[in-house]
Amino acid sequence: MPNGKEIDKETARQIQELQILEQNMQNLLLQKQAFMLELNETGNALEELKNSKDDVYKLVGQIMIKSKKDDVEKDLGNKKNVIDLRVKAIEKQEELIKEQLTRRRDEIIKKLK
Repeated sequence: MPNGKEIDKETARQIQELQILEQNMQNLLLQKQAFMLELNETGNALEELKNSKDDVYKLVGQIMIKSKKDDVEKDLGNKKNVIDLRVKAIEKQEELIKEQLTRRRDEIIKKLK
C-alpha cells in the first residue's frame, strides 16, 4: 500500500462496493448494446418496409405469415418506441452509476493517500 498504510475495514468495504458498481456498469453496457442492436435492426426493417411495394410477411415464431403492410409498420414503430424508452432508462442508470463510481473512487483514493 502507498505510504505503508493498511486498508481499514471501511475502505475495504468501499472497494467492494466499487467493484459491484463496476459490474453493474458492465451489465448495463451489455444490455444497452443488445438494445442498440435490436433498435438498428428494427430501423432497418422499417426502411425496407417503406421501400416494399409487394406483399409483406411477418415472422411469427417459426413461420412467416402474410400481413398488412400498415399493421407491420405500426408494430415495428411501437417496438422501436419501446426500445428507445429502454435505452433512455439504461442511459439514466448509466449516468447515476458513473457518478457513484467517481465519488467512490475519489473517496478511496483520498483514504489511501
